[in-house]
Amino acid sequence: MFFRREKPKVLTFEDHIRNAEKAGFEVKREGDEAVASREFCVARFTMGSNGHPKFTQLGIRMGAEVAVLVYIGYQMSLQTDSGKKVAAQAVQLKALHAFEEDLREALGMESYYNQSLGTVSTRHDYDRLEGRDEPPVSHPWKTGKPVAG
Repeated sequence: MFFRREKPKVLTFEDHIRNAEKAGFEVKREGDEAVASREFCVARFTMGSNGHPKFTQLGIRMGAEVAVLVYIGYQMSLQTDSGKKVAAQAVQLKALHAFEEDLREALGMESYYNQSLGTVSTRHDYDRLEGRDEPPVSHPWKTGKPVAG
């Protein structure tokens, strides 16, 4: 008696798009990317280098633009590329979370524990962290102390 493991079927980008459409999403193809939408939520995804889809943009439709979720330290806000910034409402956060979870499932993407707990923001613009990643700049001439040499 021999047991064989079935070879996993490698899905193409078109297969992923069809799966998302079957799950109830409106999907439009735009070159190498696809745009999936449901109600006021929108996601752009492309095929990653590992053969799995990955999100390039996930957010809420605001007029003709897509606003992504930004954490600003004390609340979540929605911000567009043109600079419009609006405080995120609970209804939007719940809809975005459900949209992302459903789309991840339809596309066969992994859903991680921290993502399943709630909405994950795209960017963090916490004001107390500004300049934190730049290395400290030393200006010995500003201290007035003699430089040993």
